[in-house]
Amino acid sequence: MDNKLKKAVNFSLSIAVITFVLAAIFSVISSSVLSGVMWIIGLIIVFIIVFTGVVFDMLGIAATAAEEKPFHAMASEKVPGSKEAIAIVRNADRFASFCNDVIGDISGIVSGTASTVVVLQLASSFGYTEGSAVQIGINVFLTSIVAALTVGGKALGKFFAINHSTRIIFFAARVIAWLENKLNVRILSNMMSSTKKSR
Repeated sequence: MDNKLKKAVNFSLSIAVITFVLAAIFSVISSSVLSGVMWIIGLIIVFIIVFTGVVFDMLGIAATAAEEKPFHAMASEKVPGSKEAIAIVRNADRFASFCNDVIGDISGIVSGTASTVVVLQLASSFGYTEGSAVQIGINVFLTSIVAALTVGGKALGKFFAINHSTRIIFFAARVIAWLENKLNVRILSNMMSSTKKSR
């Protein structure tokens, strides 16, 4: 029990560090990119960030809802991505934590920061200063839209994640397998090693 608790604490700390680093990187990149583009491009970037959060939230839930059995049949036929899919399902808690908590939460934070930049750019393009009634109104409106798209998108994503978990995880596993082969990077190396140990 102590060993499991130690592993859980270590994983939590590693996730916290990864989140801190990624959040800082994404915030700097998004702020830098948004500061040099028109507000309409910035708005599109905000929606892309929101969409990314929704997709990763769906992946995390699909991992917890999926079952191993269909992927074992694929693995016996050496279907590309089947081993990665098994690793994802067997380590659903870690995979979901990364997708939902790390990427999902970072997307929410960054989209909020990006929205602020877009609001300032939009208000400035119409000749309104920061703190004006129009700028505040635009801020409230855009923030509400981003929140609605995030919550509504995640609700729809949960439906697909629960009802089509096998297809979603298999698609994600195939993408990961392709990236690992092309980039020669072991994305699921830790998961695959723990999967082998559990056999």
